[in-house]
Amino acid sequence: MNSTLLLTLRRLRAPIILLISIFAIGMVGLVLIPGVDADGRPWHMSIFQAFYFTSYTASTIGFGEIPYPFSDRQRLWVTAIIYASVIGWAYLLANILSLGRDQAVRKAFADRRFRRSVEALVEPFFLICGFGETGRLIARALDKRGRRFVVVEIDETRAQQIDLMEFRQVPLALAGDARLPASLEAAGLRKDQCRGVLALTNDDHANLAVAMTVRLLEPNVPVLARAMTRDTAANMASFGTDHIINPFAHFGERLALAISAPANYRLLTWLEALPGTQLEPIATPPRGAWVVCGYGRFGREVVRAFHEHRLEVTVIDPTASVYPDLKVVRGTGTEAEPLAAAGIHSAVGIVAGTDDDVNNLSIVVTARELNPTLYTIVRQNLQANQPLFDAFDADMTMVSSQLIASECLAVVRTPLLQPFLEFARHKDADWADALLERLLIALGDLSPAVWSVTLNISEAPAMYRLLMHGGHAKVGDLVRNPARRDEQLEIVPLYLQRGEGAFDLPADDFELQPGDQVLFAGRGSARDRQQALLRNEKVRDYVVTGHDPSTGWLWRRLRPRRSIPQRDARVP
Repeated sequence: MNSTLLLTLRRLRAPIILLISIFAIGMVGLVLIPGVDADGRPWHMSIFQAFYFTSYTASTIGFGEIPYPFSDRQRLWVTAIIYASVIGWAYLLANILSLGRDQAVRKAFADRRFRRSVEALVEPFFLICGFGETGRLIARALDKRGRRFVVVEIDETRAQQIDLMEFRQVPLALAGDARLPASLEAAGLRKDQCRGVLALTNDDHANLAVAMTVRLLEPNVPVLARAMTRDTAANMASFGTDHIINPFAHFGERLALAISAPANYRLLTWLEALPGTQLEPIATPPRGAWVVCGYGRFGREVVRAFHEHRLEVTVIDPTASVYPDLKVVRGTGTEAEPLAAAGIHSAVGIVAGTDDDVNNLSIVVTARELNPTLYTIVRQNLQANQPLFDAFDADMTMVSSQLIASECLAVVRTPLLQPFLEFARHKDADWADALLERLLIALGDLSPAVWSVTLNISEAPAMYRLLMHGGHAKVGDLVRNPARRDEQLEIVPLYLQRGEGAFDLPADDFELQPGDQVLFAGRGSARDRQQALLRNEKVRDYVVTGHDPSTGWLWRRLRPRRSIPQRDARVP
């Protein structure tokens, strides 16, 4: 017997016992009280007759007196049964109605529906632990791409609100503690369709528990975990967590990159952006003296980045603790006095990095009044305050939820992107400028879609069969127009991984092998057209060899497309 039925029966125990008692006492009285038959002789009801009569009388149906008309004593007893049964049924009905307000019962039924829905999932899905700002951003992005997801959220109110949000597919949410293995198992961790677990709660200990649980129960399921401190990140790394995202450390690394290699920073941020994002000019953080307000987790990472480039830093912090090799001024930075004491008039930039959005905006507004030429970096804690930060228009804004979501989505949708970005970080400025120029000429100034293709039987069956049977194909064949093979799709190959080896910007004449993974940047429409030559053998033959032009003509008739205009784009 399932727990939901047991809980329901437990809540209705008293009214059910009362009704049973009314039925039993009523039957005993009917059996014991004598009546008169048609011949005037005394008679007694049988137990079955008493049960039958009590059943239709106590349920207010009523079929008359059986098998003979009742005596006055029997009728008086039946009257008592009727009134008692009405009270019993009313008591039971009131308790049934109260079940709808019983939180435990409602949760039990919701959990049961959730488990059945998860068991019925047949398509791949991701398990999201924590549905705060970051979880919502990732869920919406996955939903737009047609990916299913299952949510485990400890806040019951927040979990219930998921049903009210607009998603293309019905979301599945469990109000439960993700730290408990039972919650993860109920959410489908052990299902073959689970493609990954995203630990995104605002509690580092909970994220650590999720990562450890997945590693022990399902070691083949990848885990992406949020860690707000370096200690937690190191702990997660110690037992093999696949991807650890520390937004503060990530921002500090990117800030250091923006100072030392602006071209590389611009390329990386553009490729990580959502498709269709406009490429805007980026003001490089200047070298000189900086003022950092707030020396918490975020402030420490920023100071670390500045110290890597030997920049002078003064910290404004309410605790005013003594830190070696660091000048500290007591205060919050919202007033002019601590800013002036920190040297704001001669500084080149200011970082407002407290955990309060109002204070951060107050800091940079006051600082700009004192020094209008300052480069401003602001930490935004809540997505709801986006209009305020848009109105201020800082030179650089750090939004941890967006940063985590961007990195998670990059890993989820295109695992090969992260190795390429790490590779691009260490290239020189000329390489980054050349690649950015090539992307702008080929694709325009809107950030491209980024995807990868593995030359195997599932992702590229037509191309895989060609290579496995001794055929030859080159990287340039993967970007040919399936309708007109002499034209190129709006696609740029970025990276090719072959076993342990990797090749950046592979040339068009680079020979392909089975199992190669190729990373592309391009337009979404071009990606859709590329699927034809990867999966259709006739289209593949036309594109690779040109021996079947009729197939290309048929493809043009089925999927007409304009030729790609040549752009003369320039880096803004």
